[in-house]
Amino acid sequence: MDRESTKDVDPTDTDHREIGQGLLEEDMGPSSALAHLYRGEIHRMKFWRERLDQTTYWAIVVMSAILTWSFSSRNNPHYVVLLGAAAVTAFLVIEARRYRGYDIWRGRVRTLQKNVFAYGLDPSAGLEDPSWRETLSQDYRRPTIKITTEEAIAHRLRRIYFLLYTIILGAWVIRVTAFASRPWPESAAIGGVPGLAVTAVVAACYLLAVVVTVRPRTWRAEDELHDAEVGRHR
Repeated sequence: MDRESTKDVDPTDTDHREIGQGLLEEDMGPSSALAHLYRGEIHRMKFWRERLDQTTYWAIVVMSAILTWSFSSRNNPHYVVLLGAAAVTAFLVIEARRYRGYDIWRGRVRTLQKNVFAYGLDPSAGLEDPSWRETLSQDYRRPTIKITTEEAIAHRLRRIYFLLYTIILGAWVIRVTAFASRPWPESAAIGGVPGLAVTAVVAACYLLAVVVTVRPRTWRAEDELHDAEVGRHR
């Protein structure tokens, strides 16, 4: 706030005097140690966020390389596309594990933001979690993973991996139909495995991804950017 704007503020105005109330109070506000703690948690959260981005990056690179090679010649086997799907699945599992770790640090950051800084800026709204001190203390004493592997996989599917699977499925369907020398389902066969069996397995795997992605659930992850909340407080 500049000097001119501060001159216009009435020091007797209760609303303005409440701005920042509690933020620097001894029993509530961030001391020097708490400020350093918050910066440390932000750093760790950023580090794990970068690890998630790296996994996604390599999943996209591997998928792009495999699809490019698969469509470079009609003689290239179609099952290479399915190997690409298997590679993407491996990246998904790795990223889900990293996301479970990332949720620990983000949960701590959000606890401080909601119960210290948000309260300090507007005490009239009250505390988000009155027992946040005990919760955060227990988390520091014994850090635990807050979300299941299935929820972490569902979260990453919704963000990016379900789109990657859809692209791979579309590429595989085109590869075994328009780019195949034999008619479907013969073109989908892999060695001695009939084309119908291969198609059934592919369809079942994709449907499983759909179920995990869209199944209603109570989200345990500390995610402040749910779609339902976009623009709510503007």
